[in-house]
Amino acid sequence: MAFGPLDEDDDKMMSQINMTPLVDVMLVLLIIFIITIPVIHQAVKIHLPHATSQPNDTKPRSVNVSIDAQGRMYWNQQRIDDATLDQRIAEAAQLKPQPELHLRADRDVRYERVARVMAAAQHAGLDKIGFITEPKH
Repeated sequence: MAFGPLDEDDDKMMSQINMTPLVDVMLVLLIIFIITIPVIHQAVKIHLPHATSQPNDTKPRSVNVSIDAQGRMYWNQQRIDDATLDQRIAEAAQLKPQPELHLRADRDVRYERVARVMAAAQHAGLDKIGFITEPKH
């Protein structure tokens, strides 16, 4: 059966897609979705109780350790020595949640002093150490 005039080019393959069956399939799928969506969306009507609650947002406090240019250490602006530093870091590591250690060191302080505070925090088990710096002008 031919759809046009007969000629000698009947043996050539047709390179165009027949869109009519594709449109029919699309319309059938659209009708199926329109029918099934209200059935899926049905929910059981219940009255839930009302309650008020405040979010329990407990932020761990932070501990400031400062080292001045002469190498003196301060725990929250109070002067301490090396032994007291170890003791206070161990006490802070036992708190739940653990506080964050904010380390502020003068730019002229020896790296040895900063490394000593970091080693004491690691030995005690403090996981969070933050370095406090000033922005460039």
